[in-house]
Amino acid sequence: MTDAPRSAAPPTHCDPAVVAGHARLHADVRAVLRVWPAPDHAQAAIREGFLALLEARPDATARSCVPGHVTASAVALSADRRAVLLTLHPRVGRWVQLGGHCEPTDPTLAAAALREAREESGIFDLHIDPVPVHLDIHPITCSLGRPTRHFDVRFRVIAPAAAVPTISTESLDLRFWPVASLPPDTDAGVRTALRAALDTPLGSARRPHCQSPIPGVDTPRLTADGSP
Repeated sequence: MTDAPRSAAPPTHCDPAVVAGHARLHADVRAVLRVWPAPDHAQAAIREGFLALLEARPDATARSCVPGHVTASAVALSADRRAVLLTLHPRVGRWVQLGGHCEPTDPTLAAAALREAREESGIFDLHIDPVPVHLDIHPITCSLGRPTRHFDVRFRVIAPAAAVPTISTESLDLRFWPVASLPPDTDAGVRTALRAALDTPLGSARRPHCQSPIPGVDTPRLTADGSP
């Protein structure tokens, strides 16, 4: 028995120019999420929410999509995976992972996450795992100036050894935090994304693991450049 097709809502209020500019990225997000191996039922349900938005809104990857839009985040780990790079976000007022809005020039969602990570960290030589590690949907008043929702896709990024971040105008502060000693007010979603980044193996669940600095979480063995 096959699943019944989803009924897409009419793509009202979509700027044709925005839709055209984001068509390649929109297609990439749908393709990535359709085959993404959700780690549990909760993440699978959230993925369905992403796919429903993408089906209903051809401009879903653009920040101008008021009902909600896809964003790309990077859980940036140190080369030894014992620290995570967090930014003190001026609008949110908390330490969060790197990331932000997609641009029409981003060829893929992973490329958007990597671009944001490079811009916000000042570290160019970052390496990204192109398979997402976590999905999240949360309400926010972003640069639109109106309440909306971010459909955030989180990727794991590995920084080179001895990387020194440079704070940008998008941050009040920027630093590596030990994964076992995060800021006290760190949002639960950030902690969950970090655990997912440490726990998710690259490419295959059968890859060898090493002891994680967070109790109860395995860390995949990666090379310093982020490759398996």
